[in-house]
Amino acid sequence: MRYQTFGRHSGLRVSEYVLGTANFGSAPAAAGLEGSRAIFESFVGAGGTTIDVSNIYQDGEAETVLGDLLGRERDDYVVITKYTGSRSAQVRPGTTGNSRKTMIRSLEESLRRLRTDYVDVFMPHFPDGVTPLPEILAGFEDLIRAGKIRYGGVSNFPAWRVAGAAVRSELSGHRPLVGIQTEYSLAERSAERELLPMAQAHGLGVVLYSPLAGGLLTGKYRHGEQGRLSARAAADGTAGEGGEQRTAVLDAVLAVADEIGTGPVQVALAWLRQRAARAQTSMIPIVGPRTPAHLAGYLDALNVELDAHHYQLLDEVSAIRLGAPHEDVAGALAHGVDGDRSLLDDPLIPVI
Repeated sequence: MRYQTFGRHSGLRVSEYVLGTANFGSAPAAAGLEGSRAIFESFVGAGGTTIDVSNIYQDGEAETVLGDLLGRERDDYVVITKYTGSRSAQVRPGTTGNSRKTMIRSLEESLRRLRTDYVDVFMPHFPDGVTPLPEILAGFEDLIRAGKIRYGGVSNFPAWRVAGAAVRSELSGHRPLVGIQTEYSLAERSAERELLPMAQAHGLGVVLYSPLAGGLLTGKYRHGEQGRLSARAAADGTAGEGGEQRTAVLDAVLAVADEIGTGPVQVALAWLRQRAARAQTSMIPIVGPRTPAHLAGYLDALNVELDAHHYQLLDEVSAIRLGAPHEDVAGALAHGVDGDRSLLDDPLIPVI
């Protein structure tokens, strides 16, 4: 496994996969305690160092299990954890959200479960709709100075809020945000509209969750297997693969896998690694196995390289409409409003 720094504002070295621990726990649908240990040890054995968790995963048990596994080698790993929500049956206003109060309380509880005195990256899991970002940034500053977190980031926030926070932290002289977390895969490329260009422009690392689109890109639902998407479909009354384009994407993934003699998981992750290699900031996917066999498949993808025409096929079938103003600007540039662009070098850093 290879390593890179997390964004341009830190020297924090992260592995090219992040181990997702949402399945770490003893519940029937989770990996089990022994299974969690086997997954963790296989990931570490392959060179993995970076681990993602949250205070709500398995009602907090995921952090407890991870804390047991980190042990005395805790400093060898980069631990990302998140706060905002609660899985309590009786949620009270003072125990959720992103306020400084909730941030500190949640972090203290996470540190106890993780059996450590600090986490490497701390993030609000979702916007709560009320807490101003200056309050979140001030909370990060206090926790960094106290030595309880090393860096701050945000998860699932819209690009305009993250950009504002990035500029505000730079102008105030506070520690800058180092990264974001967002969904991204062949079946969900919405982040290309605003989030990924914003992260590149501001030098933020990007942690990508659901790189297999909730199991869609494995092809398992076509074989009648159950998973996150089947549960969601039953809850909201939908059926199928979520639309014609997602079906076409899966068809293409399966066709490429059949052509080169590998699996759809390896194809989908190889495409994602190629996109990350072309980015102007670090983009690292979270792999969230429920079994050691799942992890083995994800690790196999590290050795898969597709041909140029495969990448082109997958790019085209999964492409999204960027919409306004992106398409209008692209059209204007094509008609020469910026002179002869063939005479210009591509900028190393996107214009902001």
